[in-house]
Amino acid sequence: MKILLIHQNFPGQYKHIAPVLVQLGHQVVALTPKVDKPTKWQGVQIIPYKINGRSSRDIHPWLADFETKLLRGHSCYNAAKALKAQGFEPDMILAHHGWGESLFLKDVWPGARLGLYCELYHLSGHPFLGFDPEFPTPAADQDALRIRLKNLNNRMHSEVIDLGISPTHFQADTFPEHYRKRITVVHDGVNTDEVKPDPAARLEVTGGRVLTRDDEVITFINRNLEPYRGYHIFMRALPDILRRRPEAQVVMLGGDDVSYGARPPKGKTWKQIYIDEVRGQISDEDWARVHFMGRVPYAKFLSMMQVSRAHVYLTYPFVLSWSLLESMACESAILASDTAPVTEVLTEGETGWLVDFFDKDALTDRLCALLDDPDTRARMGKAARDFVVRNYDLRSVCLPKQLEWVKALAETEPRRPVD
Repeated sequence: MKILLIHQNFPGQYKHIAPVLVQLGHQVVALTPKVDKPTKWQGVQIIPYKINGRSSRDIHPWLADFETKLLRGHSCYNAAKALKAQGFEPDMILAHHGWGESLFLKDVWPGARLGLYCELYHLSGHPFLGFDPEFPTPAADQDALRIRLKNLNNRMHSEVIDLGISPTHFQADTFPEHYRKRITVVHDGVNTDEVKPDPAARLEVTGGRVLTRDDEVITFINRNLEPYRGYHIFMRALPDILRRRPEAQVVMLGGDDVSYGARPPKGKTWKQIYIDEVRGQISDEDWARVHFMGRVPYAKFLSMMQVSRAHVYLTYPFVLSWSLLESMACESAILASDTAPVTEVLTEGETGWLVDFFDKDALTDRLCALLDDPDTRARMGKAARDFVVRNYDLRSVCLPKQLEWVKALAETEPRRPVD
């Protein structure tokens, strides 16, 4: 088969399956704005395209999100037409449609099957909106209207999707029933041959200090340090954690930008806002035990998980972070927020401990109790890894299911674009 992959940050969720499709003898081509010139990656022919146009300065704020997706969709459409002119006719298109690139691809190849990575459908009810009362929207009475328009991209894709795939039941279940019935739940997978415990792991942190399994290491990870992933809650617990754990080293991973939710006030970052809020409560000596690592190579991330004595994971009800399952695969002792979809993969007392997202005092108490209980940490860490190996292992579980989904897509009658 000829298979076209679409992802704005290729390979993204196709990191594992794309090379396997090549190995199975398929011609695999990827369109992405991430690269500047044509290249090959593990047998995948990667073709670049540029996003043309710019967002309107005075557009209604509710339409700004869709305009961005429209610009991407139109640019990808033009790149697809150029590819078609060269004679490329895909049997199927696999796309992450969250940024709009795949909006018009059925207009170029109406006979191709379209498989979409269905990450989230935006819902206007609690807890999807209003979960964190600290950050109210300016016009809460109009949230449903705004969110309805935010789903324009999802809604337009609902007319052309042939089959969808979603990593968790929580995420799949956000989609309306007519959409949901086309979606199969299969996670991206964790390579548990690589992501595993290592008693000899070493992690160099700020100041040149090297941490090992002999140190009391507390870890916390966001892609970007921000409220959606509970950064503000963890930072507010930090002064008490440091006082009660005089030997602890706190290692925090994440960038200074925003991945989800509202942006901070102009000229500021969420990271610095909450540092400023708590710094006066922490002595210089204790602050030296806090290590902000920024963004690091994957190997260093693994070392961080492998030296972790207790890992804290907090999130709004939202997309599940890959890092949670990876930390479980490393046999980390997990303390996580009692929110969906965390509870889909973590069971209280068996594979980790759960705490109310907003209760920083309970977070501190349970974290200290976990650090004082090596038997529980070891038991839950092993159970967490066993759970991931059984249910989310890349080679034995997820890739076979993903390939079954690709086969089902190949056997599906393609839907044509509609007016």
